[in-house]
Parts: sequence; structure tokens; C-alpha cells
Amino acid sequence: MAHPRPAIIEKGRAAALRRIAALVEAEGVAEVVVGLPLTLEGGRGAQAEEVRQFVAGLRKNLSVPVTEVDERLSSAQAEWLVPGAGKKRDGTLDSAAAAVILQTLLDRRRGGRR
Repeated sequence: MAHPRPAIIEKGRAAALRRIAALVEAEGVAEVVVGLPLTLEGGRGAQAEEVRQFVAGLRKNLSVPVTEVDERLSSAQAEWLVPGAGKKRDGTLDSAAAAVILQTLLDRRRGGRR
């Protein structure tokens, strides 16, 4: 089962890429999963395009696969699982939403529904 990890909060894309690369190396990560913020209708807006650019940077700088996963409603699910997380500004909700996104992917891969 996926569990929340501390959010990566960095100023700027380059710093975030460096931090993620360091974590991948230090922890032997086999795959990086990134939530793609699609619109409720499933389209790609400006925010999704920014994330896709970030994903391109990850793919260029990492030696492990980078997988994009639809993150629609993951924050709402996380808020339900961790009541009050949305009121904090410390990355708690982002961490919980990331765990939801990862668990959704893991369930999908083993044939579960989510």
C-alpha cells in the first residue's frame, strides 16, 4: 500500500529536478510517478502542459522510467483520507494526494479497480 512521503517543496524547476534526482539515487527508486492535472473533462490545460514540461526534464535527467498518471480528484480523495490536510500549508495534502495517485497506479497494474 502506498503511503505519504514529505512533499518536495523547492524554489524553481532546476532545484526540484536536482532534489528528485538525489532521492532516486539515494533510495534506489525504480520508477518516478507524476500526477498529471487534467481537466475534469479529461483535457490538458495550461497546468497539465507545465507538468508535461517538468516530466520531460525528469526523463532527460533520470535513468529510471517516469510515468504520468491522471490525478483528477486525488486531492479530494486525500482530504477525505486525511481530514484537515487541506487546511495546512506544509505539503500534507500534496503528500497524501501523491500516495493516492501512486496507489491508483499500483491497483491498476495488478488488475484492481480505482
